Amino acid sequence: MPPRDHILREVRRSLPADAPLPSLDRQWTRYDDPHASFFEVLRGVGGAGRIVAGAPQLREEIDRVIAAIGAQQVCSVIPEAAAGNVDISSIEDPHDLASVDLAILPGELAVAENAAVWVTGARVRQRVAYFLSQHVVLVIPHERIVNNMHEAYAWLQESADGGSPFGKTAWGTFMSGPSKTADIEQALVIGAHGARSLHVFFTKP
Repeated sequence: MPPRDHILREVRRSLPADAPLPSLDRQWTRYDDPHASFFEVLRGVGGAGRIVAGAPQLREEIDRVIAAIGAQQVCSVIPEAAAGNVDISSIEDPHDLASVDLAILPGELAVAENAAVWVTGARVRQRVAYFLSQHVVLVIPHERIVNNMHEAYAWLQESADGGSPFGKTAWGTFMSGPSKTADIEQALVIGAHGARSLHVFFTKP
């Protein structure tokens, strides 16, 4: 018998027995104030944010971010937040976003336990804007927050369009804080592989 066939036969013979998946019907982590818990975790992973009331306050907060980072090239797909001077809808080559200082983009859902935000390409033509921009602002409706990832996946399933958890887009991911990496000496570097800062604003009417 060829060595390859022998190895594969032994692997198949040694497979572990099937086991039923555990039940997810249990009490998961919940918070008295999900927004406060979200912001606490967000600060811990290098991000910042707050709740704002209406478009005027949102614009004020974003103007502060723009001034703090000295942003010159601003891409915004949320007109009530900021106008922006980079029109992402007209960009064909994602590489053209390499010079963007700040991207103001929508978040679909926030998760309190890990400060993760579900983002999709439904309203953002070039999804690399979430990661290629030097700094990112995510804007989320105030009520779009859940306690934990189990609730998050349930929300995705309930809001699915055509049976897909991604809704009207074929892509989605969770973001939590700015880009982070650490070497073997545990020296943490922010922004090595993506955004150097992340601000999350929840908008009340």
